[in-house]
Amino acid sequence: MNNRLGTGAIIAAVLGLAVSHASAETAHILWKDLRPATQAIAEDANLPMIAAKLPDHGETLSLNLQDKAIQLAGYALPVDRDGDLVYQFLLVPWTGACSHMPTPPPNQMVLVTPAHPYKMKEAYDPVAVTGVLQPGMEKSQLFILDGVSVVQSGYTVRRAEVASVDSVPDTVTLPVNSPWNFLNKKKN
Repeated sequence: MNNRLGTGAIIAAVLGLAVSHASAETAHILWKDLRPATQAIAEDANLPMIAAKLPDHGETLSLNLQDKAIQLAGYALPVDRDGDLVYQFLLVPWTGACSHMPTPPPNQMVLVTPAHPYKMKEAYDPVAVTGVLQPGMEKSQLFILDGVSVVQSGYTVRRAEVASVDSVPDTVTLPVNSPWNFLNKKKN
């Protein structure tokens, strides 16, 4: 019996070291890290990251992050859900993207499949996603108020850990004169 407890303690210690080692190697990235350095940033494009205004339509991806463990904060827009449980979502850099305003370019959207269903309070919950980033175009169907919309994301993170956050460090804040500025998330 003592031998089992000792073995269990050793296994737990090894797993604890592996988890802490993995989290030490996780790169905390920002949205700008997902696009080429030469590509216009949201504020330069007049409206946030409209793909049609970009020479490559936002399809140039950052391959230097391929297969790397990353953490990225953004806003969750459900793709596959059952009630308040979300099985897949798009991580986008600002509120209202895809449903209330033009779609961001593919290199500014990440298709996320959580390791466990994520309990979502509302669309555009601010979250941090941790997992292995895979560049590659994926199409998703969104069911929005206007009907069905097909959007293309440039990255995926499968088996992701998802955690609620209070804010997104590099969120795009819409200009005051934008008809969409009511979508800017405010802290209560």
